[in-house]
Amino acid sequence: MDWDDFMQGAQADIGMLSKEIPETVAGFNQMGAAAKKSGALPEKTKEIMALGIAITTRCDSCIGFHVKSLVRLGLTREELCEALAMATYMGGGPSYAYSAKALKAYDTFSK
Repeated sequence: MDWDDFMQGAQADIGMLSKEIPETVAGFNQMGAAAKKSGALPEKTKEIMALGIAITTRCDSCIGFHVKSLVRLGLTREELCEALAMATYMGGGPSYAYSAKALKAYDTFSK
């Protein structure tokens, strides 16, 4: 998978849908901003949690969005791999495959 091309397509698709359901999108964005806000848990920890959920639910675009956020937040490859080990443990074989996708996404977006 070419992560850059895939994410451009996903963002275009989401942008098209967003024009059709602007109130839903505004609510979703407000919820996301509130959930990601650093508090007792820093944003980076919350994004690691979101990535684990994205892996176990097998959501390619979610993996891309959360890996991009984690790169922005300074996640190291070592930290990512430890998170991927936990996601694989919790999700079994399918999560193993999607964890590999997340690692490839990290390598692409951290260049």
